[in-house]
Amino acid sequence: QVQLVESGGGLVQAGGSLRLSCAASGRTFSMLNMGWFRQVPGKEREFVAGLEWTGGNTYLAYYADSVKGRFTSSRDNTKNTAYLQMNSLNSEDTAVYFCAAVYGSGQKRRQYEYDYWGQGTQVTVSS
Repeated sequence: QVQLVESGGGLVQAGGSLRLSCAASGRTFSMLNMGWFRQVPGKEREFVAGLEWTGGNTYLAYYADSVKGRFTSSRDNTKNTAYLQMNSLNSEDTAVYFCAAVYGSGQKRRQYEYDYWGQGTQVTVSS
């Protein structure tokens, strides 16, 4: 079993930055594929970014088009923590952000592909 806890959300002005953290406990963190999703009321949860484990100590980051070039997904295996650095934020980035995890290969952009979820953290961007 894997437990995920997000932190780092908050209120930020448009154009600003935030870094979300996702602390994991449980099984071997280094082998987990990590994902970030977000959700606004009345809409489905949408994929934001992923970090695919490609073997050994290598990972491949991938992003939704809406955040490409602004968001960066990373991890620190010594801390069992994944990060989402968010720059150039705008009002459309306002949402509850969730981290997710799953063991297995391949890029995963759909909710059902993940087995473990955090509780979410609110990000609000004021214009």
